[in-house]
Amino acid sequence: MSKSNLLRMDNVGIVVESLDNAIAFFQELGLELEGRAMIEGDWAGRVTGLGNQSVEIAMMVTPDGHSRLELSRFINPEVIEDHRTAPVNSLGYLRVMFAVADIDDTLERLYQHGAKLVDEVVHYQDAYRLCYIRGPEGILIGIAQALK
Repeated sequence: MSKSNLLRMDNVGIVVESLDNAIAFFQELGLELEGRAMIEGDWAGRVTGLGNQSVEIAMMVTPDGHSRLELSRFINPEVIEDHRTAPVNSLGYLRVMFAVADIDDTLERLYQHGAKLVDEVVHYQDAYRLCYIRGPEGILIGIAQALK
């Protein structure tokens, strides 16, 4: 007997001010824009608990098609808190980690979209080179390159 009926994780969501900037950043990282839509009405608010809401979303998908990132721009209700500059030891959602083929090339391309290295690229044993970066609006992501 299985403990759950879990099939997969569909996506991770990030709230942003500018969908266009966030889309461009994640496209440069290698995700593809799967679709963009307005999510509005009472039905959506009954899911989120926010009442009658209006949100523009963009769904980004990884090249393998298995992972998605949902970028959301709230129009109504307004955003009430801002965690974009919170340090990594803050409670709640903080970052998404991506595997890349070449960390140096990836960083150079993301710097052109305003990314900033949090501290430095480090070696984890002989397995990975990895780092955290802040993208548009302070979004915290991790990137890691396998060394094998």
